[in-house]
Amino acid sequence: MKWIGRILPGALVLTVLAIGGWLLLASRGGGLAVPSAAIVTAENLHDPALIARGRYLAIAGDCAACHTAQGGMPYAGGRSVSTPFGSIPAPNLTSDRATGIGQWSFADFWRALHAGRGRRGELLYPAFPYTSYTRVTRDDALAMFAYLQTLVPVHTPSGASGLDFPYSMRSSLAAWRAMYFNEAGYRPEPAKSQAWNRGAYLVQGLGHCNECHAARDALGGVSGHPALSGGRIPELDWYAPDLSTRAGGGLQGWSEQDIVDLLQTGRSAKGVAFGPMAEVVADSTQYMSGDDLRAIATYLHALPPRAQPAEATPQFDARALARQGGKVYGQHCADCHGKDGEGVAGVYPPLDGNSAVTEPTGINATRMVLLGGFAPLTQANLRPYSMPPFAQQLNDSEVSAVVSYIRQAWTNRAPVVRPEDVSHYRHTPMD
Repeated sequence: MKWIGRILPGALVLTVLAIGGWLLLASRGGGLAVPSAAIVTAENLHDPALIARGRYLAIAGDCAACHTAQGGMPYAGGRSVSTPFGSIPAPNLTSDRATGIGQWSFADFWRALHAGRGRRGELLYPAFPYTSYTRVTRDDALAMFAYLQTLVPVHTPSGASGLDFPYSMRSSLAAWRAMYFNEAGYRPEPAKSQAWNRGAYLVQGLGHCNECHAARDALGGVSGHPALSGGRIPELDWYAPDLSTRAGGGLQGWSEQDIVDLLQTGRSAKGVAFGPMAEVVADSTQYMSGDDLRAIATYLHALPPRAQPAEATPQFDARALARQGGKVYGQHCADCHGKDGEGVAGVYPPLDGNSAVTEPTGINATRMVLLGGFAPLTQANLRPYSMPPFAQQLNDSEVSAVVSYIRQAWTNRAPVVRPEDVSHYRHTPMD
């Protein structure tokens, strides 16, 4: 009967939202002003330069990640996106006229990207991150549309929605949007450099970084939290770190070159991309231009400092934990990561001062000990080193001890991880 405790609060809230959403839709007539597409012609949609630019932008936006089924054709859909409210099918973006976007006009595409509405004006679920894509310029949207129209048509009908009631009530989205969605393009800041503005545009818009790197509330919104301040990724049990490089930030001490290296190669002097971020690097950022990656680094380097976390309070016998964790570390970890957690440059990442180790929850370090760590294969790192999984060798108490040890050893001062948390992460799918 536990599902009743989950459904009833949501039902009460979303019933109110649905009524409010219906009234809001009625008051607005459900209409939407779309910019004129008069300049869009068959000739310019077939412009090779525009198509090439659109391909680059689609890769930069990592569109294939959600719109490609495992083993399927790129952008052909067939994959469901898991959310805490149920699964949502990602649609087919190929030029198939029956199941893809072959019959879409650019105005239809712009409406979806900028306003979060489907071809018939229906409200789209924010698993499609239009809350970020609304900042994409019309010119970039046109280039992406031109590229997608060149894709070989693949007939892939959209799957059925797996959203639970009452989240399946689409009318409730109007009220959700009123709380969390601001339909507005990116506005450059004249006082900032060209590189900063380019980086801000990519991070805030097409890169949709805040969709993972911010905490979400009970209704899936990210308002009320500083942008890019870190958060747990729903349904995946990974933690996307705070991206500030200043005091208290998740990337404190990272240089701009460290950020570029990670996005381009999957590794840097400060750490290695893993989990969901490894996929982003493998499928997206490694193909971005050096100028765009440096612009992203410039923007992230300018993020404000964060409040310093409170000093961790020991929750177990600290001496016993250190003895057990230190012993496990010496047996299984020190040969690669070093006695003092210094790692080996370009091969094994350091653990001392590593944001993946010290992030607030301990999820990432725990899951890597259990499942292993797999850096992405990139053009600049064709033979990445991987960390073997220890789920079969270490029990929950031993994993708890070694993770807690590295989170509090050397200069690290992060909270310990309990054995019951390890048990939960042990049984959570990797993706």
